[in-house]
Formats: sequence, C-alpha cells, structure tokens
Amino acid sequence: MFYPAFIKPFLDRIISVIVLIILCPVLVVIAVINYMIYKKVFFIQDRSGKDMKTFTFIKFKSMGDQKDLLGELLPDKDRLTAFGRFLRASSLDELPQLLLVLKGDMSLIGPRPLLVEYNSYYTEEQKRRFCVKPGISGWAQVNGRNKQTWQERFELDLYYISHISFCLDIKIGILTVVQLIKFGEVNSSVDQTMPPFKV
Repeated sequence: MFYPAFIKPFLDRIISVIVLIILCPVLVVIAVINYMIYKKVFFIQDRSGKDMKTFTFIKFKSMGDQKDLLGELLPDKDRLTAFGRFLRASSLDELPQLLLVLKGDMSLIGPRPLLVEYNSYYTEEQKRRFCVKPGISGWAQVNGRNKQTWQERFELDLYYISHISFCLDIKIGILTVVQLIKFGEVNSSVDQTMPPFKV
C-alpha cells in the first residue's frame, strides 16, 4: 500500500524532527534530573520490531534499581520515584523514542514493541502485528492500554494492521493528544506495567 510504504515514514520523520526541536529544552531538563536521581538518563532494552527483528528500545528512566536480599529487582511500585511517576503519567518518558522513529526502528503510530523473550509465544495470527513498525502510540494504547488483557491488546493491534490508513493514524494521534491533556489516562496505572505475556 502506498500510504504505509511511503507517506507514513515521511510523515513520521517530519513530525518527529519538529517535536524534538520544540521539546528540546524539556528533553534536556528531564535528562539532567534523571542523572541527578539515578546516575542514568535512559532505560534501554532489546525489543522486537518489524519482522520480529531485535532493536534497541529507549525511554527516559523512571525507576531505581533497588534489589532485595536475593539480588532480585523490587516490584515496580517500590522502585518508581515521584519524578518517574510524573514522567509516566505525562508520557514524557516516551519522548526519546522519537529518535528511534528518525532512525527507522519505530513509527509514531503502530503496535507497541514487546520483549524479545515473547517471540516464541505468539500464534501465527498474533505474529501479523510484526508486519509493520512498532509505534510510540497505537490503537491499543488509546483503547485502554494496561487495562486490557493480552488477547484484547493483540486483537486491537491486528485491527490496526488490517485497517491502517492516514485517517486512522490521524484519529489515533488526536486521541493520544486528548489523553495526554487529561494527564495520565494513557497509562491505566503509572505504578505498574502489563503482566508478563505467557502462553
């Protein structure tokens, strides 16, 4: 299709450049505060992208690295800082992913990138979500996000894959902005992430 193959990547990069330029001071402030709190600025992790190829995912760090007596990381809610809670509620922690859009690993709109360790769990139907680049926001994100079951999320991802269009991307973009204005509705819980995906 012409739109996802040519127009969408062009719009992704143009919009990402504009947003990065406008929000550059915000990015710098967040980076400085994060370094002061964690001695690290970013959270970096391998994720599965288009065609299930591994890429390096990045976002602003929002949790500390505290561990229990056995050396295991404490639960998210125990490691999340006040500033991290603000970043998550406002989705400002996602801003570094604009660099991944410029690089070509991600899109502004698409299924969210998931952990590489989940690759062996998907059904053939669920694997269809990997025929497009993962997105910063997506149809699943504006329809409940962490409130969903994994099956519901996959169904929403596959709906997007089957109906991808300029109009749908615009609709998702507008709904994302509306949720951001409502401050925190994008994340159903800033203290938790989705439970691990298991078959």
